[in-house]
Parts: sequence; C-alpha cells; structure tokens
Amino acid sequence: MGRPWGRGAIGLLTAAALVGCSAEAGQVDAQRVARAAPGETGRTGKVALQLRHTMNALRFQEVLDTAPPGSAQARTLMNAVDKEAQTVRQRRSLLAAADDAKPIAQQPQMDATIIELDRRGRPVSSGTVLMSPRHPGGVVVPVDRDLSTTDVRWRQWDDQGWYADKGQGTVDVVPGREGASVDHMLAYPASVMKLMVSFGVLRLVDQGRITLDTAYDYRPAEVNWLCGAPTNKTVGQYIDESLTWSSNAASCALIKLLHDHEAVDALNKTFQDLGLETLQLKNTNPTTGGRWTNAITMSSLDTAKLLTLVNGAPGKVWTAPDGAPVTSAVLSPSSRRFFLDKLKGQGYNDMLSSANRCGAAYPARGIPHAAPSRWIGADGTVNVNGSRFGADVRPCNAKAEVTFAHKTGWVNNAAGDAGIVRALPGKGGRSYIVVVFSNLGTQYVDANRPSTPEGIYPYSYTEKFAELGRAIDAYEKTRARLRG
Repeated sequence: MGRPWGRGAIGLLTAAALVGCSAEAGQVDAQRVARAAPGETGRTGKVALQLRHTMNALRFQEVLDTAPPGSAQARTLMNAVDKEAQTVRQRRSLLAAADDAKPIAQQPQMDATIIELDRRGRPVSSGTVLMSPRHPGGVVVPVDRDLSTTDVRWRQWDDQGWYADKGQGTVDVVPGREGASVDHMLAYPASVMKLMVSFGVLRLVDQGRITLDTAYDYRPAEVNWLCGAPTNKTVGQYIDESLTWSSNAASCALIKLLHDHEAVDALNKTFQDLGLETLQLKNTNPTTGGRWTNAITMSSLDTAKLLTLVNGAPGKVWTAPDGAPVTSAVLSPSSRRFFLDKLKGQGYNDMLSSANRCGAAYPARGIPHAAPSRWIGADGTVNVNGSRFGADVRPCNAKAEVTFAHKTGWVNNAAGDAGIVRALPGKGGRSYIVVVFSNLGTQYVDANRPSTPEGIYPYSYTEKFAELGRAIDAYEKTRARLRG
C-alpha cells in the first residue's frame, strides 16, 4: 500500500458551481464562449456553458502523474500494441509510484457531452465541451440540428505526441477538416469501445446471421495476455461478459466473430452512414480479435448519439449525411432491450459514478444510482468476479434517484464513461445521455488520496470525475423541475 493520501477540496462546490452560478458570472462566461464559438446555436448554448463552467471549477489540471515524462514508469507504458493488455499488469506499480507523483505536465484532454431527452427519448438539447493544452479553459463545440459538427478537426490519440506541441495530434480521424476552428486529439476510448463491438454483433443478430443463443467457438490464432485461451460460449454470454464486467477475452471473441462474418468494414461504414463519423473500430487482428490500438476512436458526441439510438426514440432522431432519416430501428426493439439490460448490469461503477463505494469519504459520490443486485453479496458489499469493493451499498441503493445504464473504460492514460440516465419514479424526472472521455487514466491520482485497504479494488480514476457526474445530475434534476 502507498502512503496515506487524504482528500481533495472540491467537494460539493462543483454542484453549486453548476446549478447556482450567479447571473453575472453566467453572462460573462456566455460572452467569452460566444467569442470562442461564434457558430454556436441556442440548441447547445445553455447546457454546454454550464458543463464548461463546471469542468473549469473542478480543475482537472491539479491531478498528480505517477508516470511523469522521463520516468521509468513512463518508459514502460509507451507504445503498447494492445493498449489494455499492459494496464492490469502495471497498475500496482503505478499505485506504488504515487509517493513520487508529480503534477501533470499540462492541461489534460477532456471531451464531454450531455444530450437531454424528452419523455419519449428524443433529443431536446445538448452540449459538448472540449479541453486540451490548446484550450485550457474549454471550448464549446457548435453542433447543428442533427447533433453534428464540421468545426472540429478530430485526431487520433498519440501516447507520446500528447506531450509534444501542446497535445496536437497528427493522424486525422475524419478527412477534410483542415479548416476547422478547433483541433482536438481524441482520448483513446479504452473499454468504452465495447459499445461499438456489441452494437455490431447485435446488428448481425437482427440480420438473422446469428442468434444470442448461437454457440461461438473462439479459436484464436495465438494465445496472448489480452485475449486469452480458446473458449466456447453463446453470443449472448460473450456480450454479457464484455459489457457488465468488461471482459477483454469476451470482447476479443466478439471482434473475431465480426471478422469471421466480414462485418467489421460494414460496421464502420454503418457508423459513417449514420453520421457517427468518429466511431471507428479499425486495425484489430482478424485472427485473434485483439490489437487494440489508437486507431480505435470515439468522440463523446458520437458516442452519446449512438446511445440515444440504443435508448430508443420514436420517428426520425436526426438526418444522416445522405439525407436519410436515422431512427432507432438501426437495432430491433429486442436487441435494444438486451443491450440496455446489460448496460444496467455494469459491475464497475467508477468514474462518473461511485455506487460501489457507498459511505466512503473517498471517492466523492457520483451519479446517484444503485449498484446492480447481481454483484451484491449477503453482506451488502459488491464483488465483481473477485474484485471486492468492501462497502455495504444497501444504504446508498435505498437512496438512489436514477438508473445509470453505462460502460466504463480505463488504461493508464485513458478514462471513459458513457451511459443513459433515467430518473426513478418521483425522483426528479430527468433523462439524459452523458459521455466523458479523458487521458486521465490510472496513472493519474488525486493529491492526498487515501491508501486502498488490502484486498479492496483500487479506485480507477481521479474523484473529480465522480464530482463531475454528481454535478451534471444535480443540474439535470433542476432543469427537469423547471421544465415541469
């Protein structure tokens, strides 16, 4: 265990900053952002401005880096072929290095989106904010009525390149954006990429090419640390393991299944056709399902739009680039129900949530949802396939206000959480999608963070993400009340 780290000082100030900022401060902030993003419309304005204000108040630039540039830890983390294969092996050494952590070298990458939904699940407003060394105060992304933007030049994540030239990437994700006013390097999505994989497999189910009960005999060309040994399970079981406890082995099997059906290129084309241009599952190994590299990309905006379709809405949700209507029929109702059920069963309720750690002084409480019963033992504590969280969650579950159907992801320099929030009956009526990506993965810690008790699963992120989740939900609760 490391030294006793202690708690940061942001606390509930964040929610106050989001919900109760003064009219004068809000006007000044609005004027500043209007100058930065002259194309912004009322559709994105209020939500985005509040999101930007809160992200600034949380001061993500104050985290500590356990693998600062030039350190031995940094050298061992660079240039992974499978980005998620290294992380578990080296996580313990990163925690041990916390005693020698240094302040982060520059403003971290942040990419956050909220899409507010009406009672039928249709988008009614949204906000997307990007932060980076080039935009340390954050910039609001202007979007059109189809929740799309042409004003951002999206770049692939570059592990070493983030330290060079103020975090500007070199590989374009979407061609033809040289004239965009914002240049942003997307954080690697980590295991949030499994949303794309499950969407692709469920499309095969809807096409009648496989069923959820189909037994898939996974026989990789080679056995490696990321993907593991051969297995034989049903498609539904692989999806369950991939989404609820983020099994890399199950996800490799599903990716290989997509390759076996020559469906990966078709999936990427489907994302483009739907107007989800940054969603790209590229360069994976067709013989193993592995090789998860920076070529796999997701923006928070396109991920939130994908979840809007999974959540379901009547009629046209937006218009595709070719003018065709995009509807929730991209997945059948049964596939959407299955998808949502698995996301509601998420075991690793970290990042925007901290539901598995009820009553602890650290981390801060996030989105107020209940930990799923499938992971709760007789003593009220959460155990996800041997990952023990130690806290009795029953008191917090009794006070839950929302459901949170979500997928988290982390590696050393990537953190992500993407989900659908719905108020429980009588608990405020809000309904929204929230997605946050950042480079603040497991190598970054809070100053004065407490040590993790022996045998307890360590918290994966800075608690600032949980504070962000809580503040967003508080704001959305207020918005829903004002709308009636």
